Amino acid sequence: MACFVVPMVEAVVVSALRKGSRKSGFVGRNLASLDLMLWGGTIMLIVDHILNGELTWRFPFFTALGQDGGGAVMLREMLTVGLPMAVVITAVWVVYALLKERRSKIATI
Repeated sequence: MACFVVPMVEAVVVSALRKGSRKSGFVGRNLASLDLMLWGGTIMLIVDHILNGELTWRFPFFTALGQDGGGAVMLREMLTVGLPMAVVITAVWVVYALLKERRSKIATI
């Protein structure tokens, strides 16, 4: 129900870094793709949670927060599902960026 929060926080940080960084260097040249991957995944998960009824348009928005102990359930889900998702997305991005850099070096030869 709250697994999208961790990738969303990472997306906010990456967006801020992207605005303030130069386009030089490995990370700077490839930060836009990480930004898109994180925001795309976050939006997809938000839509999925709305469709499944885990998110509502009324306060407290997360249905788990309406129950006793719901905050602990949400925190556990963020740590056990959201954090691994963010790590996997970032790892996939690293592989993608390395392959992209290698391909651009080969193309310039």
